[in-house]
Amino acid sequence: MGRLQDLVAVVTGAGSGIGRASAQHFAREGARLVVADMRADAAAETTELIRREGGAAECIQADVSDRAQVEAMIDVAIRHFDRVDVLFNNAGVPMSFTPFDQVDDAVWDRIMDVNVKGVYYGIQAVLPHMRRQGGGVILNTASTAGIRPRPGLAPYAASKAAVISITKTLALELAQDRIRIVAICPVAVDSPMLPSFIGVERGADLEAGRQRFLATIPWGRFNTPEDIARAAVYLASPEAEMVNGTAFEIDGARDV
Repeated sequence: MGRLQDLVAVVTGAGSGIGRASAQHFAREGARLVVADMRADAAAETTELIRREGGAAECIQADVSDRAQVEAMIDVAIRHFDRVDVLFNNAGVPMSFTPFDQVDDAVWDRIMDVNVKGVYYGIQAVLPHMRRQGGGVILNTASTAGIRPRPGLAPYAASKAAVISITKTLALELAQDRIRIVAICPVAVDSPMLPSFIGVERGADLEAGRQRFLATIPWGRFNTPEDIARAAVYLASPEAEMVNGTAFEIDGARDV
């Protein structure tokens, strides 16, 4: 029996990186999955990987900045599995190092729409179902940037600080409904998003950027998607029943 046996989990941003690794680990621990990503092909690929290993999964294309698409995502879980035990609001967008006076509205709005509204929409969509079934777990991908910000990432840091604050507030508000909520706070993850943080699209040197990030992590390496996935399995499981409202740092001591 896996630690998540027969639970139903919805994972956003599950087409790659943390989301794909988490969806796969959830399935290996016995969960049934709804795999959501704004890229339909990536969601379908993750779903196929889970099914090849004998897991149960459905997929849906969903842009988490669109309330209707988030509601449709939760509806898939209810239609196929009749419940949602775990919602992992993982989808997010990065930004490259940008001085604050050079941040434009498009960057600010996109980061807030995905990183904050995506969490807001996901929680609002799943709450009636978790209340009806008597409880559940909500995991939100935040970041060490929401705890110990880096210069040049103000919009991103603000979005992740908002996620942490939402998490802590709702831990108090939803405890009476037996709904736990935790913010997962990784340091830099060696994933497809890392070059965007470094600013490769704007001409930044990838290796120099990697070394700049790495120098801030005392443990001496980046997170991998699997590091976050293993933590997410624990946090979603009954083993973590008393972990609620926490900014759960996975950071190699970066925030100490």
